[in-house]
Amino acid sequence: MDERVRIEDVCRRLKDHYVFPDVAEKLTVYLRARLGEGAYAGLDDEAFADAVTQDLQSVNGDKHVRLRYHVDPLPEVDGQYFDLEEFRREAELNCHGIASARRLPGNVGYLETTLFYGPDIAGEALAAAMTLLATTDALLIDVRENRGGDPMAVAMLIGYLVDEPTHYNSIYLRDGDVTNQFWSLPYVPGRKFGADKPVWVLTGPVTFSGGEDLSYSLQQLGRAKTVGAVTRGGANPRKQYKVDTHLDVTVPGGRAVNPVTGTNWEGVGVRPDIDVDVEAAFDTAYALALEHVLTLGDSGLRRQVADEARLALADLG
Repeated sequence: MDERVRIEDVCRRLKDHYVFPDVAEKLTVYLRARLGEGAYAGLDDEAFADAVTQDLQSVNGDKHVRLRYHVDPLPEVDGQYFDLEEFRREAELNCHGIASARRLPGNVGYLETTLFYGPDIAGEALAAAMTLLATTDALLIDVRENRGGDPMAVAMLIGYLVDEPTHYNSIYLRDGDVTNQFWSLPYVPGRKFGADKPVWVLTGPVTFSGGEDLSYSLQQLGRAKTVGAVTRGGANPRKQYKVDTHLDVTVPGGRAVNPVTGTNWEGVGVRPDIDVDVEAAFDTAYALALEHVLTLGDSGLRRQVADEARLALADLG
């Protein structure tokens, strides 16, 4: 397909759906100017996608706006698409986005996530992980490699960490000019971790979108401390639209609005409460969790846990 046709399709999607119409207009003008300069001439699909993405993000830095290249042909659809069955298969091959769920020495829970698949896909796996960790004395949630996902998975996870349904985020949608509130789920399967035990969320520059939603929401609720480095800074949820056989454009049609701050983390990232190098985030948070465990006593059944905590702290140096 001619690059002019592709660029016009991208411009149309931006003008019809981008949450910031004024920015969409600027992007349209800029892409057409770049096209006229010959910036996209002679490029293969992958290079074309990279070049257009760089130009799309040059105006306001929105990392959710991009033209993507796919090795496999996209479904034969006109406009927005989403292959649910393929997404389910991806989730199964990715352990439903849960890289690790385990008890660390000292009875500290550790949950590492890479992607938040929706409860309809990954609910059983997330429930199993949180049930496993429910009786630990403190919890580390590692989203340093989490690149986003379904906001309802965030709602489910927060449901394990609070006692009552809690309004933690809202999303304004350009289509319909509506704002939808997001609350923690009123019921979650298995046993809750609860609202009283401490939680630390590990963040880094790869943390994006849904991973940032969890980090920012728990931080603003005062439910968790974030530890690590500033996150990537993508708060505008997007949809994807097919442009050509191997290309689609992702266009944010909404923006997050936190009920506490009235704003979000777009472009600035989630600022950690405890700012350390991303590689040091685990040791820093784990040490804090172990120090908490040692305040819970060391007699009777807690003697073994306290001994584990002291040894683990000594190993951390």
